Amino acid sequence: MILKNATIYGDDFIPRRADIAVEGERIARIGEALSGTGEMLDFSGCTVIPGFIDIHTHGCAGADTMDATEEALRTMSECQASHGVTSFCPTTMTLPYEELAAALTAARAYMGRETGAYIQGINMEGPYISMEKKGAQNPAYVRRPDFEEFEKLSALCPVKLVDVAPETEGAYDFADRACTICTVSEAHTAANYAQARDGFRHGFTHATHLYNAMTALTTREAGVVGAVLENSGVTAELICDGFHIAPPVLRVTFQALGKDRACVVSDSMKAAGLPDGDYELGGQPVYVRGGKALLKDGTIAASTSNIHEEFKNLIAFGIPFETALRACTINPARAIKADDTTGSIRVGKYADLVVLDRENEISAVFIKGVRRV
Repeated sequence: MILKNATIYGDDFIPRRADIAVEGERIARIGEALSGTGEMLDFSGCTVIPGFIDIHTHGCAGADTMDATEEALRTMSECQASHGVTSFCPTTMTLPYEELAAALTAARAYMGRETGAYIQGINMEGPYISMEKKGAQNPAYVRRPDFEEFEKLSALCPVKLVDVAPETEGAYDFADRACTICTVSEAHTAANYAQARDGFRHGFTHATHLYNAMTALTTREAGVVGAVLENSGVTAELICDGFHIAPPVLRVTFQALGKDRACVVSDSMKAAGLPDGDYELGGQPVYVRGGKALLKDGTIAASTSNIHEEFKNLIAFGIPFETALRACTINPARAIKADDTTGSIRVGKYADLVVLDRENEISAVFIKGVRRV
């Protein structure tokens, strides 16, 4: 199969006119006027970009990771693909061990049989978080970092991200050990600047939904936000729905993080793609009004967005196309150490490709060389 006559954003993320030849699951050749015996797909006037990667999503289309069923994971996989996401990390909530184990077991059983976006591995958002900054996480199950519990869970399904409040007892020791298994992220944390900074010396390399559920950057205390922004070795998630973070703040943040450290995430819940109504997240009722998901007390409870919407938002907010694209593709791939197989258009990588029309709407989606949209 050859995708012809499109503008592509290659491994250097510089646009150029080129064809892409796909053999099996992989990109085989990139060049001008490619020929072959396979199917020729003319995408004149279109742009081919790497597939989006959502490393933080709880659910969508009425399905949730914690449903712990193949049906729910299939729904998520297909919904994600319809929005240009080619791989994702089903994300858990702060819940008992038994429920987490069931969710991870279901995800592992479904991996390799996806009918849409494929699963990279699990994102464990909690339970090792701060009660003070729990957000929409269930307080009944918040607990201290427990490496033995985490090790048992990670044996059930590959964990790509684990969220931990660095100020909690035992967090530094946990991160020093867990970072050999997956990326460790500062999240749902009341840490001050010094505690957050020291976390980055003890295995933490990522920050979950920057600005949300963490201490702020102020005039006299830099907080977790300040520690993240100044540390060039830390990647940071950004929910770019225009609600979680104001557009001017996003512009400033992208300037501070540069082209390689921002990771756009949806943090979507099961209400994503569905009408306003009453839903549930992590065992707690969530009320979606005007597309905004809130707990009864007004606490933000995840989002109802998707990566494609957020990508278009960023362009509308004034973020350069290339910078926004990196934040939706190669940056999250690097954050979960999947950039050797996906995240950019390069010979040898999976043919995870999205074709955009002139209005940046999705014309086609290819996942491991198979057209899914």
